[in-house]
Amino acid sequence: MNTTHEAKTWIITGASSGLGRALAEAALEAGEHVVGTARRSERFDTLKGQHGDRLLAVEHDVRDVNGAAHVTQQAVDTFGRVDVLVNNAGTGQVGAAEEVTDRELRDMLDQHLFGPAAYVRAVLPHLRERRAGAIVQLSSQGGRMSFPAVGSYSAGKFALEGWSEALAGEVAPFGIRVLIVEPSRFRTEFNARDVLNSAHQDPAYDDVVGAVRANMAEADGVQEGDPHRAAAAIREVLAAPDAPLRLPLGAEAVRNLTRVYQRSLDDVRAWADVSESADFPGMRPALRAF
Repeated sequence: MNTTHEAKTWIITGASSGLGRALAEAALEAGEHVVGTARRSERFDTLKGQHGDRLLAVEHDVRDVNGAAHVTQQAVDTFGRVDVLVNNAGTGQVGAAEEVTDRELRDMLDQHLFGPAAYVRAVLPHLRERRAGAIVQLSSQGGRMSFPAVGSYSAGKFALEGWSEALAGEVAPFGIRVLIVEPSRFRTEFNARDVLNSAHQDPAYDDVVGAVRANMAEADGVQEGDPHRAAAAIREVLAAPDAPLRLPLGAEAVRNLTRVYQRSLDDVRAWADVSESADFPGMRPALRAF
């Protein structure tokens, strides 16, 4: 099916569940087109039955970086354009630094940095040509703060946020916007025992991270965040002319990130004299162009 319909086209990775699915449903209900990816395409059967050809379901694992260009080309061939990329696919992981293997750590980076980066590279030529569009990076409050047992997950999200902050400045001259979304706990499959990854447990760390492991599992099904309200908030911000670079989602994220930012600012101010003493005497701070 080829079309030049002016409805927006979204590429949403991991669109078969959670926040990705909520965003896909919101776009489809608004009459827009969605290219949704998942590891198992049959998970889109219900949505496909409801929305027909406006949904293109593609089987793709975000860790397959070479497949991102193919998914993007399918979107262009089918709907004639790409307007919004949502890098949503990914999973969580629990484990202390000593428990997490190289393979498990790299898997978090593959899912949360290298996979999204491949999609951005694939989509950008189309967005630049039209000098419009948006890239939504689904990060986490764990992309700005971390705590014991979630270091490997946060490593991927911290990396995504730093990469995306630079990206935002690079693509702004082309009329392309970047939005980094930082959700707290939302009622998705993220905390489900068969979805949340867990490193091999070392009893030496039970007193350090045991409570975190239990809390992550117990949160499944009782998270305070509503994915559909989150999707509405993301769409509202994307439509705003003064949209921020980062959007915390959920009251918990607002509270936690406010506390983290304030503590960091207090530390900078408290140790400013020591920090500044590292310069050569009499030097003035260089003026930067960025």
